[in-house]
Amino acid sequence: MISPSDVETSSEPTPDQAVVASVLRVDKSGQRVRRMFSSIARRYDLLNHLLSLNIDRSWRRFTTRKVFPAPGDRVLDCCTGTADLALEYARQSGGKSPVVGVDFCREMLAIGRQKVERTPQAEQVILVEGDAQHLPVPTSTFGVVCVAFGLRNVQDTRKGIDEMIRAARPGGTVAILEFSRPRGRILGRVYLAFFRKILPRIGQTLAPNQDSAYEYLPRSVLEFPDGDAMLALLAERGLVQLEQYPLTFGIATLYLGRKPIPQATGATA
Repeated sequence: MISPSDVETSSEPTPDQAVVASVLRVDKSGQRVRRMFSSIARRYDLLNHLLSLNIDRSWRRFTTRKVFPAPGDRVLDCCTGTADLALEYARQSGGKSPVVGVDFCREMLAIGRQKVERTPQAEQVILVEGDAQHLPVPTSTFGVVCVAFGLRNVQDTRKGIDEMIRAARPGGTVAILEFSRPRGRILGRVYLAFFRKILPRIGQTLAPNQDSAYEYLPRSVLEFPDGDAMLALLAERGLVQLEQYPLTFGIATLYLGRKPIPQATGATA
């Protein structure tokens, strides 16, 4: 069991260029993102599962099985939302790994706490209100530091990654599960059309909100680095042994990296 004390060349733009230009204006200020997720909190889980045809559950299971904590290793789930990934880690570890979930949206956390309380893992998981850019946890503590579909919502992506690395113990794994863009010529175009035109209408119908949350979703994904660009960013921030696993034709991707273990130095004769 864990306790709160443990947590501290053409002049005309191409269609792709037009997409990039449009998403560069995405407002990811903390105030806007917090308000947006607060407004859709009650329908968040329903829409996640509905819009992904329930495949999002398999993505989380893949993450927990690919990045399995050693017995006793703590797990930190950043941008935990309603705690789906935190709970999956608690289930998969069989009670052997304490799990901490952090999110700055109080309404999402409230739903997450209700879900945690209804599970046998209730004493294994603690949810804490906090900003992913200033994680309220000790340095070099967690064997696994993960985030699912949340890093792209952090205003300063680099700061969010740096905080994840800070929280990980040396040799620990940083795992980032995030939406990505299918690269196939046909699939890519079909998916982009669905993502930009159809998904926002479904989302707004089922979870009406003033912040156009389901228009923000595709725009934030298109703005966010994916594939090799994400691996390059993780390398820039200091992670090693980098890997990526595209899931469901590249609709989502799991990125992994390890926090380096400092090399011992000593005087030589």
